Amino acid sequence: MSGHSKWSTIKHKKAAKDAKRGKIFTKLIKEITVAARMGRSGDPNFNPRLRTAVLAAKAASMPNDNIDRAIKKGVGGADGATYEDVMYEGYGPGGVAIMVTALTDNRNRTVAEIRGQFTKHGGNLGEAGCVGWMFQKRGVLLVDHAAIDEDRLMEVALEAGADDVTESDESWEVTTSPEAFEKVREALGAAGITPSSGELTMVPQNTVRVTGQDAQRLLKLLEVLEDHDDVQNVSANADIDADEAAQLSA
Repeated sequence: MSGHSKWSTIKHKKAAKDAKRGKIFTKLIKEITVAARMGRSGDPNFNPRLRTAVLAAKAASMPNDNIDRAIKKGVGGADGATYEDVMYEGYGPGGVAIMVTALTDNRNRTVAEIRGQFTKHGGNLGEAGCVGWMFQKRGVLLVDHAAIDEDRLMEVALEAGADDVTESDESWEVTTSPEAFEKVREALGAAGITPSSGELTMVPQNTVRVTGQDAQRLLKLLEVLEDHDDVQNVSANADIDADEAAQLSA
C-alpha cells in the first residue's frame, strides 16, 4: 500500500499535532482513570488496559505526575462521574465504514452528538453490528521507515508473535493479536526499535479508496469525531492517496 495513507497513519499524524497542544491529555487522563478503576488495580503490571493507557500517555509526553494523579483518582474513586464504554458504528462519505469507541457518563447525550456529527458531515450513524463485522480488534504499532530496515523489523516482530508487517505511507505497520501486543512491543524495545505509536484498536479487514470531495468530507468527519470529548478511538476503512491526505489535512 505504498503511496497511500490508511486511517491509522493519518490518525497518528493528527495525534502528534494534538499532543503538542496538550489537546490529547484530557482523553488520556480519562482512559487512565477508568482503566485503573475498572481493572481494580493501579499497577500497570497487573492491569493490561492501564498499561496500554500509560504507555500511550508517555508516548504523548504526558508528565509522570499527571499519570500518577489519574491512576490515584481511578483507584480511589474520587471522581463522581461513572463512565461506561460505548461503541458506535456507521458510514462516512464514499461508503467508508467507521467505528467509534467512547467513554461517557451520559449515553443519551453522547449518541445524539455523535449522530449529529455523522449527519452534518455526509455520513450516517447505523445500528450496532452494521459495520462491526468488517473490523477485528488488533494491536497496531507504527515504526518510521527511517528507524529500521524492513527485514530486521520483520525478523524481530514476527519472532515475537506479530501477525504481519506492512508498509503505509512513511511507516511500517506492525499488526498483532490483542494477546501478543505487549510481547511484541517489548521485543521491539529490547531490539532498540521505538514505535512512533502503538495501540489496541479496531482494524478493517479491507479498505475503501476515497478521493476528491468524498476524501475531504470524510477527513473532516473523522477529525470532529476524534475531537469529541467522549471519543477515545476512531477506526475507518479508508485508504487515501498520501499526497492528497497531506494536502487536505494541512
